[in-house]
Amino acid sequence: MIKYIEKGDIFRIEGVGNYAHGCNCAGAMGKGIALQFRERYPAMYLEYKQLCKEHKFCPGDVFDYDYGHGHIYNLGTQATWRTRAKIEYIEKALKQMLELAEHDNVTAIALPAIGAGLGGLRWDDVKAVLDKVSNDYPKIDLYVVETYQSE
Repeated sequence: MIKYIEKGDIFRIEGVGNYAHGCNCAGAMGKGIALQFRERYPAMYLEYKQLCKEHKFCPGDVFDYDYGHGHIYNLGTQATWRTRAKIEYIEKALKQMLELAEHDNVTAIALPAIGAGLGGLRWDDVKAVLDKVSNDYPKIDLYVVETYQSE
C-alpha cells in the first residue's frame, strides 16, 4: 500500500525507520534530501562514495545500507548529478528495493518524491510507476512525502 503525504519530513513519520531516496551514481550527495542522508548517516555516505568510485553502483541499482535500526535504500536514479533521472532507472531500482525489503521482512519505507525534484521528472509519471510496482508487494507500506516541509 502507498500512503501519499502532501507535506512533511520522511524522517518524522511515526513508526517508520526504513528510508529510500533517489541519488546519482557519481558519488555526490550535495543537495536536496541526499545531503540530509549524507549528514545523518556519514558512514553510509562513505560506503556509497566508494561504490560509485569503483563503478559498483550504477543507474537502476540499489545500495541497501543497514544502519542498525533499519535500512536505507539508495536508489540509483541518475547517472551523475548533472544528468536527469530516468523513469526506467526508477522502476528498476524500486523493484529491486521492494525485493530486498521483502527478503528482510521490512514492512514500511518512507521516501520523498524520488526523481521529481533535482531529478527533473514529472511527479505524475513517477507516481504512476510507484503505484504499478508497489502493487506486487502488498505487505510493504510506502509512505511517500510529496513536498518536504520541516516541522
